[in-house]
Amino acid sequence: VQLQASGGGLVQAGGSLRLSCVASGRTFSLYAMAWFRQAPGKEREGISCVSGIGDTYYADSVKGRFTISSDNAKNTVYLQMNGLKPEDTVLYYCAAQDPQRWPLACLAGEYNYWGQGTLVTVSS
Repeated sequence: VQLQASGGGLVQAGGSLRLSCVASGRTFSLYAMAWFRQAPGKEREGISCVSGIGDTYYADSVKGRFTISSDNAKNTVYLQMNGLKPEDTVLYYCAAQDPQRWPLACLAGEYNYWGQGTLVTVSS
């Protein structure tokens, strides 16, 4: 599985961005997909993940502001980020878990394929 993330950029506080991650490889619906973020000197944080059948999870830090979705026809997972805050400034990574494990979990050690990071910068 190869992953290509995009969509990062500079936005003002309160603004929105949509991250995309295109996957190539096996049947997309067999994966769990997730978005992580990592600040310098900190552990990689799982902020949202989605199973192949649409179950979702959100970390408390983003719940109500971020929405994960997937388009199986396009082999793409999205992260719609609304109400961005300066503390959301960090590198974001998409990841795939293939084959999917149950129950769905957003733990970095559970994901075996990673895309490159895309930087989100939120100005105050």
